[in-house]
Amino acid sequence: MLVVDLSCAHGHRFEGWFASSDDLSSQQDRGLLTCPVCGDGHVTRVPSASHVVVSSHSARPTAAASEAVSAPVPVPAKASEGDKAPDPEVVRQLQAMWLNTVREIVSNTEDVGERFPDEVRAMHHGDAPERAVRGQASPEERQALRDEGIEVIALPVPEVNKGSLH
Repeated sequence: MLVVDLSCAHGHRFEGWFASSDDLSSQQDRGLLTCPVCGDGHVTRVPSASHVVVSSHSARPTAAASEAVSAPVPVPAKASEGDKAPDPEVVRQLQAMWLNTVREIVSNTEDVGERFPDEVRAMHHGDAPERAVRGQASPEERQALRDEGIEVIALPVPEVNKGSLH
């Protein structure tokens, strides 16, 4: 199993798992690799840190290591012109959290597509059973729903992620 770090043309970094380096090359040549964040098809392999196990004790996770994984990711409150580039690890963690959130929402909601405004209105007025739904609505439709007292949020989901999320 080959696990590598990949990046799209927009700088989104993500991990890819392949049977071998030939499999990675084959998928790149056939244009099968896309960014799970934005759907960009220009994906390249980027250098990644090596993982070296020094002893059998170092392979076990420690309490500190597992706490770090579940700890909130530090995000600067406000960026200024003098700020340096964001920490790539923080960016990677934020992208992973965003992708996991999108996966969770997609797997726990019903896709009603373009019927979204009508469906949520029907639920709001008691004409349809309440359930978790997602779909498409223009900014004007979302504002009209808010004006009627129906809270909705827009969650940008790239086309590549609307099917099975990888």
